Amino acid sequence: MIQANEIRKKYLEFFKARGHAVIPSASLIPENDSTLLFTNSGMFPLVPYLAGERHPAGNRLVNSQKCFRAEDIESVGDSRHDTFFEMLGNWSLGDYFKKEQLEWWYEFLIEELKLDPKKLYQTVYAGDPAIGLGKDDEVVGIVKGIFKKYGIEAEEGPATTEKGEEGPGQEIDFDQERIFAYRDKNWWQRGDALGELGGPDSETFYDTGKPHDPKFGKHCHLNCDCGRFLEIGNSVFMQFKKTAEDWEPLQNKNVDFGGGLERIAMVANNLQNIFESELFRPIIEKIEDLSGKKYDEDRQAFEIVSDHLKAAVFIMSEPAGIGPSNKDQGYIVRRLIRRAAVYGRELGISDPVWIRQIGDIVRRIYKGIYPELEENKDFVDAELEKEEQKFTKTLEKGLKEFSKIDQSDGVSGEEAFDLYQTFGFPIEIIEELAKEKSTSVDKEGFERKMKEHQELSRTASAGMFKGGLADQSEETTKLHTAAHLLLAGLRQVLGEHVIQKGSNITAERLRFDFSHSEKLTDEEIKKVEDFVNEAILADKPVVCEEMDYEEAKKSGAMGVFDDKYGNKVKVYDISPYSREICGGPHVTHTGILGKFKIQKEESVAAGIRRIRAVIL
Repeated sequence: MIQANEIRKKYLEFFKARGHAVIPSASLIPENDSTLLFTNSGMFPLVPYLAGERHPAGNRLVNSQKCFRAEDIESVGDSRHDTFFEMLGNWSLGDYFKKEQLEWWYEFLIEELKLDPKKLYQTVYAGDPAIGLGKDDEVVGIVKGIFKKYGIEAEEGPATTEKGEEGPGQEIDFDQERIFAYRDKNWWQRGDALGELGGPDSETFYDTGKPHDPKFGKHCHLNCDCGRFLEIGNSVFMQFKKTAEDWEPLQNKNVDFGGGLERIAMVANNLQNIFESELFRPIIEKIEDLSGKKYDEDRQAFEIVSDHLKAAVFIMSEPAGIGPSNKDQGYIVRRLIRRAAVYGRELGISDPVWIRQIGDIVRRIYKGIYPELEENKDFVDAELEKEEQKFTKTLEKGLKEFSKIDQSDGVSGEEAFDLYQTFGFPIEIIEELAKEKSTSVDKEGFERKMKEHQELSRTASAGMFKGGLADQSEETTKLHTAAHLLLAGLRQVLGEHVIQKGSNITAERLRFDFSHSEKLTDEEIKKVEDFVNEAILADKPVVCEEMDYEEAKKSGAMGVFDDKYGNKVKVYDISPYSREICGGPHVTHTGILGKFKIQKEESVAAGIRRIRAVIL
């Protein structure tokens, strides 16, 4: 059996031997990117470099990136989805392209991990006449050559859609047909704004051997939801930029590859699901000990508890100091903990501080890999215990509220959704409570309300997080530069204990989180504003210097998230006001910024304050 930690190490060493610089994982809390709440892939921290900016570490990069996807919360429990995961990634910034990426990837899988090539399959981009692009026959040829190297004559299967609606119209011969073109699946683009990057992508699937379930369609295909085929890697070939009319070729073509460590560990060890690996198994064993039940008795509950609490511990361990709250990332943390607590109750766990014990197991699993887990242990443990106690009271209220429902005609979908939204009750728990009362739940009505809620959430999120620093618009760039001056002003007025804890920047406003325990007075806010505006009026040049990280620190440059930096960094100097390590876009001189105005100052967590500001 090959351990996940060994797979991670092998992957980094494999690409390091092929000229890649190993870069650290970025924080789960995005810095200076308003397009998302959490880092959800290895690509997002590298957007400026994929767009053309030079990376200090060079044009070949590799890492294992911590990721979190809140949209998968409801999917956990199907054996292959988890909210927190590690993405093994390698990037070419205008260097190698499709052939090298795919050949190296298959070499790693087959020769390093000893995967059976007969169990591997590949999807390609089917093309789109609307944008004048045909099928990616280049990738088809490369993949056929790879399979031939390993003694397999790979053929193309029928083109289909992501869900298989337009085919295949017959059963696929998976012994021969290994390459499949998808029309609506294998094109990647970050967004629809002008200047966004895009291009075809090509996914690698592994045949787990699971029998096809006809309820997911008469015929199986690679993206079938039956679970037979598991995606383990995706090669994105960024070769176009969006224009007003269409997509134009990039001068430098890029590769963005990502593969899920948990899934790769699963297939490399012939496991039935991701939760059987050592990345989850110690947590599950602890839950078995706490509950007195076995994993096989209620796999879904075990998987939800282990995934959600691991994710919460990782998020809270970030330097940004995110704890459970009703806002932004804190709301997701709260949701994870409370959902885990409800399923823990279903499993019969009665220990009043059991959640904190799971945190200890998470730290043990990743000991020596992610030092922030140990460094921020006290904060995380305190927040877990506090939230556990708070939710115990909420849970009691929810049970009382449930008892008040007129259940003569069952629990309506709306009533069930209110219990879910207000008290964190999953539908499974509501059904169990109803069963105890010999009544039923309108599950279809609940699901309708849930769908409405999810759609509203998506709409709100799109409105809240549209734009973003990644688009490098003029206004966003101005506010990003102003954020440097704001940090310097806060440190001068409040003291050198102030460090940045996160930021969220759009073209309309700046949101800036920083360490400070007390509410700012009106006088302090005015002093910070005056500092920033003084620097703007002085019209100082913004000078970029590239240097070694240690040299940058010695020069007095501020580094906000130390663990994300490589050996080479960019330092932006606005002398004598600010000197900071940063990778984002900046204006050339401060005089073009305009007047800086702080609109609001508030608390977001213990010891963390937030400023909202604009440029007039």
